[in-house]
Amino acid sequence: MLTVCWDTKGPIIEDFMKKGTTINSVSYTKMLEKKLKPAIRSKRGGLLPKKVLLLHENARPLTPHHTLETINKMKFQLLRNPPYSPDLIPPDFHFFGPLKDALRGRRFASDLDVPNAVQKWLHDQPKIFHLEGIRKFVECWAKSILEEED
Repeated sequence: MLTVCWDTKGPIIEDFMKKGTTINSVSYTKMLEKKLKPAIRSKRGGLLPKKVLLLHENARPLTPHHTLETINKMKFQLLRNPPYSPDLIPPDFHFFGPLKDALRGRRFASDLDVPNAVQKWLHDQPKIFHLEGIRKFVECWAKSILEEED
């Protein structure tokens, strides 16, 4: 299982869960506190005093009170998810499709080689790749929110 946290400048973290494990509220909040926040601090220094906007799917492990409490405690702002639309899930349309294409047909000697290939691909993308992904998402998200309010 891969969790990618990214912004207009590129990936902030890529968190790979061990094979056979599942994500739940405890593992997700631990990732936010122990991995994401320190990564933002080290990679995007001035960002933490400002608002960090988080958008994630409404999957069960990401919505319990414990998770939302942790997000608030960290002073992150959780963006409201508009009604389901495939073009509004940035990792699905922006990362995972092209990533699957890049890895299709490759054979890996071990499970440990997969995270290395994924990280290399993510970091090899030009800066415009990440900027355009966020820009397209913001346009679609704003449009769907406005349509929802009408």
